[in-house]
Formats: sequence, C-alpha cells, structure tokens
Amino acid sequence: MHCIEIQNAFGLDNLRYAERATPEPKHGEVRIALKAAALNYRDLLMIRGEYNPRQPLPLIPGNDGAGVVEALGPGVTTWKIGDRVAPCFASEWIDGEPTRQKLRSTLGGPRDGTFATHIVLSERAIVRIPEHLSFEEAATLPCAAVTAWNALIGLSQLNASDCVLIQGTGGVSLFALQFAAMHGARTIVTSSSDEKLEKAKALGATHTLSYAKTKEWGRAAKQLAGGDGVDIVVEVGGAGTIDQSLKAVRVGGTVVLVGVLAGSSAPLQLTSVTMQMLRVLGIVVGSRANFEQMNQAITAHAMKPVIDRTFALKDTRTAFDHLASQKHFGKIVLTI
Repeated sequence: MHCIEIQNAFGLDNLRYAERATPEPKHGEVRIALKAAALNYRDLLMIRGEYNPRQPLPLIPGNDGAGVVEALGPGVTTWKIGDRVAPCFASEWIDGEPTRQKLRSTLGGPRDGTFATHIVLSERAIVRIPEHLSFEEAATLPCAAVTAWNALIGLSQLNASDCVLIQGTGGVSLFALQFAAMHGARTIVTSSSDEKLEKAKALGATHTLSYAKTKEWGRAAKQLAGGDGVDIVVEVGGAGTIDQSLKAVRVGGTVVLVGVLAGSSAPLQLTSVTMQMLRVLGIVVGSRANFEQMNQAITAHAMKPVIDRTFALKDTRTAFDHLASQKHFGKIVLTI
C-alpha cells in the first residue's frame, strides 16, 4: 500500500510518500480501502512534534477518512465487503465516558492513521457513512464533525432557545454552525475575514463579528445575544481568545474548549468562572456512539459538510501548507 509517513524526525519537511506491505485483517478486524482523508489541526501539531514529542516514528498521520470494506478477518459478522464506512477517531472508545486507555487508541498518533490507501481496524471501530455523502464529504466527519456534535449536543445539550458563539470558520467551527442551525439555535460567528463572514451568513449564521474590527468582540457578542450573554461558546482559539469568551458567556453558561489555535497557556480569571457559575469543558472528539447519533441527524437533514479544497495524497505537504495559512473555509481533503 501507499501512505504518507512522518519518517525519522518531526516536521513537514520529513513527510514522505512511502510504500508499506498491505496489512491483513486478523480475527474481528476489517481492511478498508480508503478513498479520502481530511486534514485537522491536530495532524499538523502531530507532524511538527508539538502534540506528542515522544510519539514513536515512523507514523502515518491522519484521524479522518472514509472508504470501502475490502477484506474481512475471521469472525467478522457486522460488515460485508463493499460497505461504505469511516473509522472512529479512537478505536476503543465505543460508548460512555473517555478513559486513558480509550484515548490511547486514537488514529494518527499513537496509532497509524488514515493518510494511506489501506487501514485495518476492529470491526467495532468503524461506522456506516450517510448514503447521500461522497467519500470526500464523509471523510471530514470522524474528528471535526464529531467534536462539534459532542461539544453542542453531547456535552452542552443544545436547545433551540440557545445562542451559540462560534469562533472562526475552520472545520469544527463550520460543523458547529451547521449543527446549531439544524437545532434551531441562534449563532454568532467570528472571523477576521469579511469574505468568510459572508459565507458564514450563507450557511445560516444569525450574526457575524469581525474580531479585526471589534477588539472587544466578547462584549459585542454578549449584546448580540440579548445582553445577558451567549449560552455556549465553541472555543477554538485557546489562550488568545478565552478572555473574550468569558466576557461573552452568560451566567451559568458553558465554554467548550475545543482547540488552541491562538496559544495553549494563559492566565485564567477564575473569579469570572466562579462568580458566574460557568462550565469550562475540555473535549477530545467523542465516542462511536456519538458518531452514529450524529450521522443519523446528518442523514435526516441531508446535511453536507463544507469542503474548501481537495488534494491528491502525494500532495499532502502542499495541503498542510494551505491548512497552516488559515486561508481555508471548511475542510481540506485528500483524495486517495
């Protein structure tokens, strides 16, 4: 099989288009012929050596993918050859709360991931993809979409009466916008790009805010939400944005910490958290049960993921340069 490897050292310059023996499925496993994979910021951090500097190499990166069941190991009864499927982010996180062991089973580190023509997984570690989606569209779901779904529905129990503040227009953020709109909630989307904000409006954003033009965008969001503040913040910036998020959220509201695009370490005003009885929740994607629940909703609403650009597998380095530029709107996908 062909794959993308981080070979002897971390760094984008150490990505290689490589060849490995095609793996054979063992008892209870299936082999998937991958047709597409999608990029996440986690992959970029992993490749740079910033996510886990102790990750053994070589490693095939990638959490997101979709393809066709190509071979069955002994004892497999759940799937048949030809089924259209996607892998779960964490192979052993089937349901329930996360545990250290479950989170050690994640693709793209510590386990080999989806930037390859083939992958072998437990029959329990895959889900059926919505029939109306292409492989490229379905490949965007396992990490970014499940994260957004779990942030709003799994953890925060989103209501139609809620107002959600969504930072940026990357993969998780746009899925959060689509899921919030699906549930009838009001949304406020932030970006520094007027062009991206117009696209967000076309996707159903109730309000938009330019953080380049409005420095105190947290207070502005609070007013747009009616004066009391937003109910939920989808926080993707981390250190550089958490202060504004705390200014935007209502008393008793929730800040779901998804990413650290603007830094991972900053002083936190604990009085804001305690005096307003806020919930600040960290999130690492979700379980297979979350994935299946989300796919049911996507199917019912015929929802389509937003794809920015597609690249060939051999052009993965160029795709990551595009991701790092932060000029994209939606997901960046590799065709395999």
